[in-house]
Amino acid sequence: MVNAVLDFIYNLIVGLFPLVGVIVIGRLAWAWWVHYIQQDFISGIDFILLEIIPPRDVLRSPKAMELFLTNALYHHSWKGGKEEYWQGAVWFWFSLEIASIDGQVHFYIRTPSRVRGLIETQMYAQYPQAQIKEVEDYTLAIDEISPKSAWNGWGCEFQLEKPEAYPLKTYVNFGLDKDPKEEFKVDPVSSVVELFGSLKKGEQMWMQIVITPSKRAYHTHGTWFGYHDWVEEAKQEMMKLLRLYRRTNEDKAHPGHFTYEFRTPDFLKNSVTMMSAKTAKLGFEAGVRVFYGAKKEVFDMSSRRNLRLIFRQYAMPDCNQLMRKNSTQADAYGGIFLASKETIMLLADRMLNEFRERSFFHESLRQIIISKHTIPWPFSTLVFPVYFHPLTFVLNVEEIATMWHFPGQILKVPTLERIESKEASPPTNLPM
Repeated sequence: MVNAVLDFIYNLIVGLFPLVGVIVIGRLAWAWWVHYIQQDFISGIDFILLEIIPPRDVLRSPKAMELFLTNALYHHSWKGGKEEYWQGAVWFWFSLEIASIDGQVHFYIRTPSRVRGLIETQMYAQYPQAQIKEVEDYTLAIDEISPKSAWNGWGCEFQLEKPEAYPLKTYVNFGLDKDPKEEFKVDPVSSVVELFGSLKKGEQMWMQIVITPSKRAYHTHGTWFGYHDWVEEAKQEMMKLLRLYRRTNEDKAHPGHFTYEFRTPDFLKNSVTMMSAKTAKLGFEAGVRVFYGAKKEVFDMSSRRNLRLIFRQYAMPDCNQLMRKNSTQADAYGGIFLASKETIMLLADRMLNEFRERSFFHESLRQIIISKHTIPWPFSTLVFPVYFHPLTFVLNVEEIATMWHFPGQILKVPTLERIESKEASPPTNLPM
């Protein structure tokens, strides 16, 4: 009897093995095909870098930048089967950047060229006196990070400490939505611009927020193929938070039916209120990265330390904050041993290239396969150096506008270029 059962199991496994093999190979072939056609589509996108020179007098709150992001960069669209799986069409992504070149601070947007007109009209709608011009990619000034190069570098990426349902501190928390008088404004982006403006000749400091409209989907528990979006996920996160403070009441009008009453304790009210406010606005899938590059003779460890702390003003202990991940000082790779200088330099050069590519979405096949996400420890230690990207996360337009907007008049950084004179159209009744 036992032998018969074993024979049955053996025959079943042998019979299913070809089918399983076909399914696995087919799945891999399909993933490779989609990746191939997407990369082919992406190679046809012409990206340009636009510099935005803010006006001398920025009197508007970051709400204006929030409106710009909503109207100009939220390119949500439903791709049909032919577009997505035959043409490889993908959603556009954009990079919002602040860069300091020898202490001179600049604001940039990297965008597909076909969207340039929309970006210009929407920027002028909110900041009529700003100036927009196409420029060369400033990251090309640093050729590479290597022993033979004149440059040294350090960079890192960031991820949220808690689930993305918990928001960061925004300009609303700083009272900027009420447009206070200039002398009373506390602008969180001023800390970034001030740090960037303090650099010496031969130093560069960069920050980028790479965004695309969110289509994040979570598997719905209790279903086979059900999925829900990040807004519903945030609601479920709130329900988990309040589960211990729920009271069940029987519905007297309908025996056998029950209602739930939630009594939010005071120490959770801010978290629940802020989570609810976050889901009320459009969400972008986002990745955040910073980089510090300098000539080897002026490379300053203090500047490196200062850079990794530039997002502390957005932290709320009872909600969320940005945490440093994937540092080029190799804390994710060194383990109990110190990483060599060669390893650190190799990782810094890789971070430089990823910043230049503005990569977070649609990565190369090499980055997908040789990754900490696909090669678990301890096998990842046998393939060096593996890629160690943190997952992207959802930020709403309010959070992004808080991290990337033009500072007001109260910030008097001489190295921040501004438009000093107002431009106006000529009168229509001039003699011809």
